[in-house]
Amino acid sequence: MFSVSTILPNSNGNENDKSSSRMMQFFTQAKIGTFLHQANICKEKGHSPRLIMEFIFALVLHGMGFSRALESERVPKDFEKDTVYAFLKNPTYNWRKFLANISSYLITKFLLPLTSEDRDRVLILDDSLFSRNCSKAVELLARVKDHTTNRYFREFRMLTLGWSDGASFMPLAFSLLSSRKEINRYQEIDPNIDKRTVSYQRRLEAMKKGTETMFDLLDSINPKKLGAKTVLFDSWFAYPAIISKIVKNYSLHVVCMIKRSPKIHYTYEGKSYTLNQLYKKVRKKRGRAKILANVVVGLGHYDENGNEIRARIVFVRDRNRSKKWLALLTTNLDHTEEDAVRIYGKRWEIECFFKVVKSNLRLAKEFQCRSYDSMTAHTSIVFLRYTMLSLSAREETDLRTIGQLFYVCCDEMEDIRFAQALMTILDILGATIAEEFLLTDEQINDFLDRFFEKLPNYLQKTMHLAGAA
Repeated sequence: MFSVSTILPNSNGNENDKSSSRMMQFFTQAKIGTFLHQANICKEKGHSPRLIMEFIFALVLHGMGFSRALESERVPKDFEKDTVYAFLKNPTYNWRKFLANISSYLITKFLLPLTSEDRDRVLILDDSLFSRNCSKAVELLARVKDHTTNRYFREFRMLTLGWSDGASFMPLAFSLLSSRKEINRYQEIDPNIDKRTVSYQRRLEAMKKGTETMFDLLDSINPKKLGAKTVLFDSWFAYPAIISKIVKNYSLHVVCMIKRSPKIHYTYEGKSYTLNQLYKKVRKKRGRAKILANVVVGLGHYDENGNEIRARIVFVRDRNRSKKWLALLTTNLDHTEEDAVRIYGKRWEIECFFKVVKSNLRLAKEFQCRSYDSMTAHTSIVFLRYTMLSLSAREETDLRTIGQLFYVCCDEMEDIRFAQALMTILDILGATIAEEFLLTDEQINDFLDRFFEKLPNYLQKTMHLAGAA
């Protein structure tokens, strides 16, 4: 059973009886109501968007599925399945703006003051598979190749932009990418969608190339406000034209892995070379050095002053294959070889993020929606759950992983439900004593206080938790 007013008001409508759970503290701290309004997520009829958001947000913390949660006695009778689905699939809600505004606010308000100006703050771009392999009726669902298994599945590519300072990762924006080729798409855009809405623009964006959509994600944030000076991504996006555009249009540096392609050339000493040709030309360090060599090259693109954009390529030994090598590129020529390797290492945080949202926070598993808007809305809420865990871990200097902290939040919800059950029993006990023995309120309270003092310590702590709710 849900705790009193943890998700929705109880049956008597007392909305002031809120639990002191971590979730409710986060909703106040992040100004969820304000940012919902700014993203045009406003009440049209029935329950407020914030209450519906609380209900969906807390499902995973209670360990409940959607249908089971609706059967709870704490959920009002007029709160039905259609209430949630109508909220998720509304085409006028700007979920990208909602997520970007909240994350940006929390970063500038709470995370930036915790670190010095010298600490590297980076933006990280990467994609991951958003699987819907058991369905064909999902809007814009496509046949996508998984490059880890070289097999094709029914899914989306979830292109994600995040922020990190090396200690915390915060998701900023995402796009669920379909396929550009019509033959690979199982379903097309819903013809009933109003073309003037933001959701229609997101659908068009889903059919773009990932290298084009990444600029839409960068346009949705303000890197300078977030203190970010560098963008990290892997070799899938590492083309000289893309790197040069980021440097010129966004005044950001790039640190990335680059691929050995015969079609990509760099200029060195006035000549054009592929990556393999460059490696053969430069002088390598002797012995078992981890960093083999570095070279400054031109990218073949020019800035506003007509100067060719330059970058440093660092060749490092592949730790999995000692006789092989990998290449990193940085557009910041002030970076040393070690700086380039260290900063690129921060990209691993987005891989950990993908693992948590899929394994713990039920990304793509909680609702089996067919609408593209519903998937966008639910993914935004899942990302918001991770934001809560990431912020809590940072503020409390918690040494546990995000996954461990997730289970702590679930245990906290269980404690609240148990504590409130005990409080209900004591209230009934007090009322029964008053009726049977005609005692005054002072006598009853004195009896309950003495009873409370004789309880074991762990029960007293639980009762304190309920009293704070």
